[in-house]
Amino acid sequence: MQRLAALVAGAARRRSGGSDCWGIAATLRAFGSSPSPAAAAATPGAAPSGAVDPSRIRNWCICAHVDHGKTTLFDRLLAQCDVSLSGERAMDSGALEKERGITILSKVTSFHYQGHLINALDTPGHADFGGEVERVLSMVDGAVLLVDAVEGPLAQTKFVLSKALARGLAPLVVLNKVDRPAATQAGGAARCDAVASQLFDLFAALGASDAQLDFPGWASPTLPPPGAPPPTCGMAPLLDAIVQHVPPPKVDSAAPFSLCVAMIERDPYVGRLATGRVASGRARVGDRVRVLQHPGGGGAVIDELRITKIEKRVGLSKVALSEAVAGDIVQVAGPGDAAGIADTIAAPTVTQALDPGPIDPPTLSMVFSVNDSPLAGKSGKAVTSRAIGERLMAEAEGSVSLKVTPLQGATESYEVRARGELQLGVLIEGLRREGFEFSVSPPTVVMRCGRGRQAPGAAAAGGAAASSWQENGQRMEPIEEVVVEVNDEHAGAVIEALGLRRGELLEMGPAAGAGAGPEGSNSGGRQRLAFVVPSRGMIQFRAAFIGITRGEGLLQRAFLRYAPYTGAITSSRKGAIVSTAIGKARALEGATLYALDDLASRGTFFVAPGDDVYEGMVIGEANRPADITVNITREKKLTNVRSVVADDKMLIAPCRQMSLEEAIGYVEEDELVEVTPGRVRIRKVVLDSNQRARAAKRAAVQAEA
Repeated sequence: MQRLAALVAGAARRRSGGSDCWGIAATLRAFGSSPSPAAAAATPGAAPSGAVDPSRIRNWCICAHVDHGKTTLFDRLLAQCDVSLSGERAMDSGALEKERGITILSKVTSFHYQGHLINALDTPGHADFGGEVERVLSMVDGAVLLVDAVEGPLAQTKFVLSKALARGLAPLVVLNKVDRPAATQAGGAARCDAVASQLFDLFAALGASDAQLDFPGWASPTLPPPGAPPPTCGMAPLLDAIVQHVPPPKVDSAAPFSLCVAMIERDPYVGRLATGRVASGRARVGDRVRVLQHPGGGGAVIDELRITKIEKRVGLSKVALSEAVAGDIVQVAGPGDAAGIADTIAAPTVTQALDPGPIDPPTLSMVFSVNDSPLAGKSGKAVTSRAIGERLMAEAEGSVSLKVTPLQGATESYEVRARGELQLGVLIEGLRREGFEFSVSPPTVVMRCGRGRQAPGAAAAGGAAASSWQENGQRMEPIEEVVVEVNDEHAGAVIEALGLRRGELLEMGPAAGAGAGPEGSNSGGRQRLAFVVPSRGMIQFRAAFIGITRGEGLLQRAFLRYAPYTGAITSSRKGAIVSTAIGKARALEGATLYALDDLASRGTFFVAPGDDVYEGMVIGEANRPADITVNITREKKLTNVRSVVADDKMLIAPCRQMSLEEAIGYVEEDELVEVTPGRVRIRKVVLDSNQRARAAKRAAVQAEA
């Protein structure tokens, strides 16, 4: 059983006479907790058959930094209310979510507790999927902020908290994993108090109001022995707090029906389903409605639509409803085919669209184009630009932080903007598994200014397409907050590496729980470093960070703000080994093995004997800064001269297997990533070596002029 210890902390830190005052209630801990009598007395798992009183509805979301335990806590809450779970992390239903162990998409479900209808939303914890958090905040009236008792508030904690406070929400604070040795070595109450103090300071730094600073919750003066459950085991105290402190939705049941779309999903039988909270009125199946598009999407009005189906997620299943009432979170079919995220579905008499709230813009862009390599079409099923474009547009319909635009002047290419490399990597991996074959450019940051205009610039087909925004001749670039936790001996190298990438060190101190036993760091101690770094500098940095820390470092990053351009960043990547010949290394008589053995001193190779290669394909990394071209298909010539000496045994080092994320962070401006269902390859934009040489000479002449 995965360990989850939850200490619900709060009762704001009040500074009176230099001491903190805490309320005492209960320690929550899940060891296959049993439902409380109150939950058992409710009617769990059943959808309301009639109208629901808005005062009995509670809409809330759970948000936290990645790996702080949101989804596991969500499982325990569902189990507390008698929802049958097929396994752990039930809300992470996607294949990529299960494989990577992270939440990618926000999800909503509902259950009953003590006569209340609880609509709960699970949100991602990774910074690249922060748009999923922003879009669901418009549907909730409260939030549970989950924080690891050892790590404390991190970069994404600050991001999600700032968005919740800006929405006027008063979060409940939950300290999780308080039974870890690093949290209890100096006394659990002391560590929890220190984290709560950090949270109070974070609330204050983000401009929280007095009501938000007085965040509710509980603390326990003592902890049970390791491995033993507390006397009162269950999630009932947290559910009681949600019912007590999350306010009911402020809606007008007598006004005309209106709903702001926050999620879009597709159903093979009824079409697109639009999910959102009913802001006013009520609607029944068959009612006539209209769609008021958001001004950013054109502001058009689409009339003569009818609701064909109303559904609601209850537990892990869907239940059909006869009507949607004000304050409830539902899915509607019919107008969903015409509505997008941030649009309003409303009665025919409504003329004003609902405000969906602000969404931070994407900070990274890549260009998706048709794969035109010599190996194109051999393993993919969808290879045309039309199929790729339609699939990208469909993906953008369900994501507020993903923008897809056909490139002007570039044939069969689309610019895709997202929040980070991980979000783009998840998108590319999903397309790969669906049988798509395409090529992508290196990621580039989106330069902009809040009140500027997009500066005209041409983007070569297949090349980087960074948009440049200027104000009075000054470009603005995205800045990220980066927090790393490394061993003491690696701290200097990390500071130097980020300094070369225009990073600025803000804070340096010992990491919480350093050297604290099996769950702490090694005996040498650990340091926590906080930086502000341009997003450009973080591209390709993760691989370097793993090498510097020997895989023992932790890195978290989150978007912070836009700031003036900080200057050029010199690439630290070595040159590429580029193939000059087309062929298949079949290793029949050591042909390719012979070439690899002969070229082993030139660098590290990405291909093995038997792999397909073509001219212009990047097959390795050279030992020097400049690119080199080699013939990887060269065979050993056979003669009719007998040899009395047997051939030397050839031993080559294993090839470097590069994952999709590594390839995205590795490529340079003159290279592309070739993505197919079977392989991920790196190639030059211009395959012919002679054309690349002429282009390099022209660029040198232009630079001198």
